[in-house]
Amino acid sequence: MPEIKFSNSLTGKKETFKPVKKSHVGIYSCGPTVYSEQHIGNLRTALLTDLIIRVLKYNKYKIKHIINYTDVGHLTSDRDEGEDKVERAAKKENLSVKEITQKYINLYEKDLEKLNIQFGKRVRATEHIKEQIELIKKLEKKGYTYKTSDGIYFDTSKFKSYGQLAGFGKIERKAGARISLGEKKNSSDFALWKFSQEGEKRLQEWDSPWGIGFPGWHIECSAMSMKYLGETFDIHTGGQDLSQVHHNNEIAQSECATGKKFVNYWIHGGFLSIGGEKASKSTGNIMTISELEEQGYSPMHYRYFALQTHYRKPLNFTLENLDSAKTAYERAKRKIIELKSQEHKGNDLTKEYEAKFIKAINDDLNLPEALQIFLKVVEDFDFEPKSKLKLLEKFDKVLGLKISEMQESLILPSPKVENYLKEREKLRQNKLWAEADIIRERIREEGYEIEDTEQGPKLSRI
Repeated sequence: MPEIKFSNSLTGKKETFKPVKKSHVGIYSCGPTVYSEQHIGNLRTALLTDLIIRVLKYNKYKIKHIINYTDVGHLTSDRDEGEDKVERAAKKENLSVKEITQKYINLYEKDLEKLNIQFGKRVRATEHIKEQIELIKKLEKKGYTYKTSDGIYFDTSKFKSYGQLAGFGKIERKAGARISLGEKKNSSDFALWKFSQEGEKRLQEWDSPWGIGFPGWHIECSAMSMKYLGETFDIHTGGQDLSQVHHNNEIAQSECATGKKFVNYWIHGGFLSIGGEKASKSTGNIMTISELEEQGYSPMHYRYFALQTHYRKPLNFTLENLDSAKTAYERAKRKIIELKSQEHKGNDLTKEYEAKFIKAINDDLNLPEALQIFLKVVEDFDFEPKSKLKLLEKFDKVLGLKISEMQESLILPSPKVENYLKEREKLRQNKLWAEADIIRERIREEGYEIEDTEQGPKLSRI
């Protein structure tokens, strides 16, 4: 197998990837809490996992991928306080819990499909209550838990490596160090099982050895990942926001239960900001794929936009930046479509370009560099067209830009747009640029993007 390197949040270093089982890779991803539509920042994290899977497949690995849907236990406060986010949404929309979670799972999976994101087996927290209870019982037996009036908690002071993910600062465990602890022994302790309070009738609750209640947010990921991938597996993915608390909690409860290393490679994606501020549901600073579509953008425009920045770096989203990505994507798309009818002679440069492409993708998912190599292939006139197209389609197994679905011929405009084109060309010849730009906007309103080339104006569908 070719050498692949990933930045491992566990060590803070770029490391050569070595799977637990030769030629096979187990991957677990923290999926969404399904109480609302996912925004483009959430989907950037999903895209990261998709790219990891695609790169590993390109290198001939077999993949077993698990992603969870949190449909219980994620409270409005990460301090194990507040209302369950799913139950609150169900009440607000006057739907049952099953209806609300299925609604937002369906929307999420539609977005995955639109963005050409490949995911494996989907699992839900509510379908694995038994496994979560069994894991808590193991921790209890080994002395890692304690009981309070509102639940069963994990004692982080008994796991000396707590907070080991790189980038997580020193953890204060003293009572009252940063927050009001209530009955917690340490500020970093977290709930494994929460009790339904007296007089409270929750929409979702289960019996357990400790009383009627529901699992804490963190325990589901340990229980489900180990059930499907084993007690030690290869890769765990998620957003940067999960690296400080949720993922450290997963490591603690898993390794204390099994006595084994939980995950070998932790891979986290950087934040996406909108207008310079982090995309967040809590602040309302979000944008969804459906909203982008309403404004005339394709999900592929967003995918192309995200590919331009390395997954670990912050990504600043603006419509101006998306417009630039859209223009670049449509230009490349048009040239790829034209390749299908070209027959000029040229060289077969497949080996030269593929070596560069593999080097980029295997170097910690350097997709920005891989995308530039892809575009150089598109523009290389010395590359024989049919061989070039075949290589671009191969590269697209990683990039996921849907080359195979591109139209077989160039856009044929309507008579109305044809007249607009003629009118615009006359204005341009007379150097009436402002008037020509007005016509460009009218052409956009008809659903076409225009690019001026040496051979004349060319159209593509928006």
